[in-house]
Amino acid sequence: METRPIRIALIGDYDPHVTAHQAIPIALALGMAAEHANTDVQFQWLATDRISTDAPLADFDGFWCVPASPYRDRDGALRAIRFARQQQRPFLGTCGGFQHAVLEYARNVLGWDDAEHGETSPDATRALLTPLTCSLVEAVDSIHLVEGSLIAQAYESAEIVEGYRCRYGVNPAFERELLTQQLCAVGHDASGDLRAVELRGHPFFVATLFQPERAALKGKLPPLVRALIAACKRHKS
Repeated sequence: METRPIRIALIGDYDPHVTAHQAIPIALALGMAAEHANTDVQFQWLATDRISTDAPLADFDGFWCVPASPYRDRDGALRAIRFARQQQRPFLGTCGGFQHAVLEYARNVLGWDDAEHGETSPDATRALLTPLTCSLVEAVDSIHLVEGSLIAQAYESAEIVEGYRCRYGVNPAFERELLTQQLCAVGHDASGDLRAVELRGHPFFVATLFQPERAALKGKLPPLVRALIAACKRHKS
């Protein structure tokens, strides 16, 4: 009996020159091969300026909000993230995806209507994402993961090393208040700065400031990609 393929939406504006965008299809192919020969994974890029209120988001088993922000339409990206969060669909956010997952949560769960991304609204009263004290462009660093977290389970380790291409992170002025409810800090770098979050009560909602997909360019399966596909399989079944 032929089963319907797993469908994953890639939230973001595709650019063939972006390293992460080159890596993501390879990472998904590696993940599909690692699962089982009969696992068919299909992906579709969702340009943010085409994610309208009536976009057929229910057609997808999982969502990955990808790097390379600012997006053409921030609200389109937030709309898709909100759908994944509310409908319990597996979600992975990397780099810009991390930033916008945090922004969506702040606006729609915490009720911070004035929350903004400092990349596009640097003078906002509540700039939730602000420039990192040290830009992480082509940087590699160690990350300590909370034991028992989804991300630690995926890596099968509490200590990992990952790479970044990022200039913005959570504003320390709002971090404690941001993390008081379902959103949990699950990864910090060597300096103790926030690098990964998960959503408590959601089957798979993980966001990282680093870009795990880059490992695929070296032929390595990113553990979080395998975990995302596995979560999508569980959802579909």
